[in-house]
Amino acid sequence: MAVTVTFHGACGIVTGSCFEVRTSRGAVLVDCGMFQGTKTIKSLNYGPFPFDPRSIGALVLTHAHIDHCGLVPKLIRAGFAGPVVATPETADLLAYVLPDSGHIQELEVERLNRRNRQRGYDQVDPIYTREDAELSLRHVTPRPYGAWIELVAGIRIRFWNAAHILGSASVEMMVSDKGESSDPAAMRLLFSGDIGPGEKPFQGAPEAPNGVDYLFAESTYGDRLRPRRTQEQRRTILRNEVRAGLKAGGMVLIPAFAVERTQELLVDLDALIDAGELPPTPIFVDSPLATRATEVFAKHLRSKISPSSNEGPAHAFERANLHFVGTVDESRKLDRLQGGGIIMAGSGMCDAGRIRHHLKNYLSHPNATILLVGYQAPGTLGRLLVDDTPIVRIQGDEIAVTARVRMLDEYSGHADQKGLVDWVRARLPVAQTLFLVHGEVAARETLAQKLVAVGIAKSTLHMPEMGETVRLTAQGARTVKVRPRVDVETVATADWHNRYAETMLRLRKHLEHLPNDRERQKLLQRVQGTLTRRR
Repeated sequence: MAVTVTFHGACGIVTGSCFEVRTSRGAVLVDCGMFQGTKTIKSLNYGPFPFDPRSIGALVLTHAHIDHCGLVPKLIRAGFAGPVVATPETADLLAYVLPDSGHIQELEVERLNRRNRQRGYDQVDPIYTREDAELSLRHVTPRPYGAWIELVAGIRIRFWNAAHILGSASVEMMVSDKGESSDPAAMRLLFSGDIGPGEKPFQGAPEAPNGVDYLFAESTYGDRLRPRRTQEQRRTILRNEVRAGLKAGGMVLIPAFAVERTQELLVDLDALIDAGELPPTPIFVDSPLATRATEVFAKHLRSKISPSSNEGPAHAFERANLHFVGTVDESRKLDRLQGGGIIMAGSGMCDAGRIRHHLKNYLSHPNATILLVGYQAPGTLGRLLVDDTPIVRIQGDEIAVTARVRMLDEYSGHADQKGLVDWVRARLPVAQTLFLVHGEVAARETLAQKLVAVGIAKSTLHMPEMGETVRLTAQGARTVKVRPRVDVETVATADWHNRYAETMLRLRKHLEHLPNDRERQKLLQRVQGTLTRRR
């Protein structure tokens, strides 16, 4: 049986999820996500795919986060003609997530090209446009949890609730090179997708089968334990942070993922205000995508959270103090607010969207509060803020960080180390290999150590490289080739772009602290001399 899996992303990093399962009769992708992080990592979004999109028979999506679905329009524009299979909830979210992504890319490239013209650099094109994204939606094929779906000859799948966000799924896959997925010798694969913590307002515990041949498990928080919080404890922590921010006298900015994180926060803020724990503070949701995603949540979740409890979407999403901001002009008017309000905007890692404009405006205000509520990938603006970087660059401008920056990890959509270990143990026995993916280097290595400590044989664990192809057989997995796309260990945390920005900021700061212009001239001459000698 010639079955191979190639890891095109999310190995040694958290973003760019994309796994290719191929037999002699056809090929299927699990996810086609966008890369986020350093500029070197993000540059992978612009180059050609490391496979022929025309050779892929079907694409399966685990959920509607951009790092899992963000390159779908590019895939279709490059020649993919098959179905994009997802749960009905994910399909509804994609109708807004993908066009919004295309729109953001058009805006970002427009700004970049204005700077490039001024600097004499070449113009660049967006990865795809809103129109490309809207056309790609024709390929989206909703399928429910639990139903087997034949994708191509010899490959069928079914979805299990991963409890990460609305519609998220783990993918069970039966694969046979004989063209019959019901073949008794077919191999059973399980792709975890992103696993939820099991303590979320809209989700129960994650579900998936056990006894598979090959398991592909995420490891995002493989090196991190979070305190176990009840819903009441989490709300108390949120209350304390918001109270402190409002008491400081400035605006409270919450960079939040438009899908699920924004809705969770709205439900908790709603409960705190109703209980008198917070004043009826104006809340501005400044994200067209979050507005539309909230409509999808209201549609799918009415049966999960009862409006009669005053915690349902009909109540939390329709408060008098809640304002959904539509146009860019309305968004810019928020700059005039001086305090006593909350602005929630995407993206959650501060890497795109309207939050960057608000951060540009408020980061230098000592009385403003930036409340980060989720994972921040290395190289993103959010990670720089978590790491207490004193000066950051936003849209080419240097901004001093004097605002209060707070991190609240209670809203993470990912299982922590214990949750991942428990999830993997519940999937045992794994007949052949357990692949650890979707995690930074330290997270994968630490999780591997913990899994060995609970009795999983070290010989069955494998941490694939990005660009690695493995052959799966009934006797085990074997690496057949590795075609690295990027040196992950070198660029995942900080690439030369980050070093350049840091160096320029430190040089300017050093120059400002020299006693006079003569000394500044001497230092610049030494720097220029060093550069001249190295040509």
